[in-house]
Amino acid sequence: MPNLNRPLTLRSKLTIPNRLAKAAMSENLANQKFLPDTELLRLYESFGASGAGLLITGNILVDHKSLGEPNNIALEEDTPLENFIQWSNTAKKNGSLIWGQINHPGRQSPVLLSKQPVAPSPIAVNAPFGIFAQPRELKEDEIIELIRKFTNSAIKLKEAGFDGVEIHAAHGYLINQFLSPLTNQRKDKWGGSLENRMRFLMEVYRNIRTKLGKEFSIGAKLNSKDFQHGGFSEDDATEVGKILDQEGIDLLEISGGTYEKAAMTGVHEKETTRLREAYFLEFAHLLRKQVDCPMMVTGGFRTRDGMDQAIAEGIDILGLARTVAMDPSFPKKILSGESMGMMLKRISAGIDLVDSAGAMEIGWYQKQLVRISEGKNPDPNLSNWDAVSSLIMKSGKRFFFF
Repeated sequence: MPNLNRPLTLRSKLTIPNRLAKAAMSENLANQKFLPDTELLRLYESFGASGAGLLITGNILVDHKSLGEPNNIALEEDTPLENFIQWSNTAKKNGSLIWGQINHPGRQSPVLLSKQPVAPSPIAVNAPFGIFAQPRELKEDEIIELIRKFTNSAIKLKEAGFDGVEIHAAHGYLINQFLSPLTNQRKDKWGGSLENRMRFLMEVYRNIRTKLGKEFSIGAKLNSKDFQHGGFSEDDATEVGKILDQEGIDLLEISGGTYEKAAMTGVHEKETTRLREAYFLEFAHLLRKQVDCPMMVTGGFRTRDGMDQAIAEGIDILGLARTVAMDPSFPKKILSGESMGMMLKRISAGIDLVDSAGAMEIGWYQKQLVRISEGKNPDPNLSNWDAVSSLIMKSGKRFFFF
């Protein structure tokens, strides 16, 4: 029988206390020095008491000059670790584990944050209103330096007491850009064949593994597909997943979509997906037959029955995000049987261009995180436009993404 309370021991020998994770959500709560500060610590004090066995942070950028969102945290070679140590200690007080999600936005860096972002190829994001600038193609020495930056961020997180890292290779960010033939049209060893397109991800993983050893947990978030014709496909994802499995990855999280096709927000979910709850469960079951490593699925879980069914069918860890944003104690209530689920309303701007990217919904839930960070309770009656406008005023910027 499925048991969400059952611990899971990874290949690294790290034991996750139960099968629920607080999945990554971009908090955008860094201070002016790109460091975690009081508000973020208050948020993770709530997450740490949530009952979730694993907490995965929102984006921790490997380069403060390349931000994906306003107020991103960045962790670089010369970054002091005191605030990160406080972060990990706060999150782990009640027995949860914490992993840092390391990322680089590549071309998905808004023009207000980056006048000329970098990418595998000089192909701009297809988005309205000139949100993203034309990227510059990375030179090979810059690619090597970025691999070093990812590795260094992982090393620093371990030093700060984090239990593991998750390499963000999904959602159209830099590593996903290398993986996709739509955004990677290079003619050198970093582009072309799938073997070449996955080289950047594999070099990031291998360098971190070499530096930190088999006893440090390393996960990866991978798109099931980009949901774009000619993009990263399910066949590609299967092959990449198999290679990561062979290389010893500790946890493989399945997601999907990019800023151009925001499947990770659930705005494009099919009726069959709605009935099964999780957005990417179908592909995860196919990949489960191909890999032995533990797998995690995030997106759409709302009920205890849906969670039990996913565990019974071979998924190892279930990621919860919006339910935790609305009730930080939701995992604990599910595990104890106090709650059998949560209904979440659709957040809509009533404007197709905005709703197709899930922008209003993302901003609304992000405002709930801000409320928790300020010591307030989430507000289910929060006005859609008030949520977004207050975020704009808080950050002085315009765009907010998970």
